[in-house]
Amino acid sequence: MIRPRIGIVAVLAGFALAVSAGPAMAAPPSVLVTETALTAGSLPMTVTAFGRVRAPSVRVRTLTAPVAAMVGMVAVRPGQRVAAGAPLLRLTPDPQSSAAFTQAQAAVTAADALVRHTERLAVRFLATHQQVVEAERRQADARAALHALVRQGAGGPRPVRAPVAGIVTALAVEPGAHVTAGSRLLTLAPGAGLVLGVGLVPHMARAVKRGDFVRIRPTGGGGSVSGRVVFRGALVDGDGLVPVDIAVPAGALLPGQAAKAAIVTGMARGYVVPHAALLIGDDGHPYVVQAVAGIAKRVMVSVLASRDGRDVIAGDLDPAAPLVLSGNHQLGDGMRVRLAPASGGR
Repeated sequence: MIRPRIGIVAVLAGFALAVSAGPAMAAPPSVLVTETALTAGSLPMTVTAFGRVRAPSVRVRTLTAPVAAMVGMVAVRPGQRVAAGAPLLRLTPDPQSSAAFTQAQAAVTAADALVRHTERLAVRFLATHQQVVEAERRQADARAALHALVRQGAGGPRPVRAPVAGIVTALAVEPGAHVTAGSRLLTLAPGAGLVLGVGLVPHMARAVKRGDFVRIRPTGGGGSVSGRVVFRGALVDGDGLVPVDIAVPAGALLPGQAAKAAIVTGMARGYVVPHAALLIGDDGHPYVVQAVAGIAKRVMVSVLASRDGRDVIAGDLDPAAPLVLSGNHQLGDGMRVRLAPASGGR
């Protein structure tokens, strides 16, 4: 009789234990989280590019040698700022130019003598009026050729002066160098009206238009400055990029200085969320987690713009459901969420 009683007691004890443990075992899992309200808003859409400050190509002056000559003296160096009319270098005629000038002088002397002689003959009716006209034509041609050589500097040393005020950006010669007619001597860029030249891949360049606002930040430190897009190319260059010029405020940056440009191409409108709310799934697609009546729900989204730790997103979102921040990476669809107490609360 003792053994059956022990068995009954054991069965009753086990049943009582199962009853008491049942609710705990059946409770669904939950995650402690923080939440934030879903807020509609907008952020600027930006395209980022890097480049260097330079003068616009249409305003750069390339000075060339008017005739074959020798470089006698160079008065400037790259990076130097010069005033309009300032001497840049001096050219002296080379042997060929000197010979051409001497021949031109001799031709003028001979033409003058021919005119005088023909006129004397005409007075005595030994030369015709047509012969006088022909002699005068040869005289005019000889003098024009001599004057052209003088203007080109073949008659002696000739200074090359700055046609406009600017900055010497490149120097192609040095003292003693021999240059031919049309050879590049130096490049002069205006000191004002500089641009930041950048390149964009075609799909980014399509969003950029003239007049877009730009935030320019010099590479290596320094405060940012504002600019505007003044040119966007309509073709792809040899590097596979579309050229874009951004106007730089006067005196803000130096020619050749590198800088980063953030071009604002428009405003993205959607829901503005903290970057911490954004997660990336195994498929590489971004998503967020909303708490719908205390139950986690993953929502796939598109990121339209990002700035200063915030993102503008769009998707099949419930405007009334809060967005999960901390703890969101632990949640799967259907899991319960527990709201963490406010900071400083008991």
